[in-house]
Amino acid sequence: MDLGFYGVFIIAGILAVQFFLSTRNNAYWGAILPVAYFVLLTWMFISHRINSTIGYVLYLMLGLLFLIAEWNGGRKYVREKRKKELDKIKTFDMK
Repeated sequence: MDLGFYGVFIIAGILAVQFFLSTRNNAYWGAILPVAYFVLLTWMFISHRINSTIGYVLYLMLGLLFLIAEWNGGRKYVREKRKKELDKIKTFDMK
C-alpha cells in the first residue's frame, strides 16, 4: 500500500479529527472514527479489495491502535482541563 505524499497528510488529518472528537464532553463522539474504520476495512476485506487475512488483521489492529491512542489522549486532555478548572474554582472560593 503506497501512501505517497498526500497520504501522510490525510492520515495526520484523520488523527487530528479523532483527537478533536475525543475532546468533546460526550466520550462517544470519539468512537465514530474507529467504528467507521472497522466497517470500511471489513467491507474492503469482504469485497476482496484486501486479499490477505493477515493483511486485514494487521491493518485493523494498527489502525485501531492509533485511533484508540488518540481517543485516550483526547480524554486525558479533557480530564486535565476539567481538573484545572476545578482547581481555579477552589482557589477562588478560598479567597
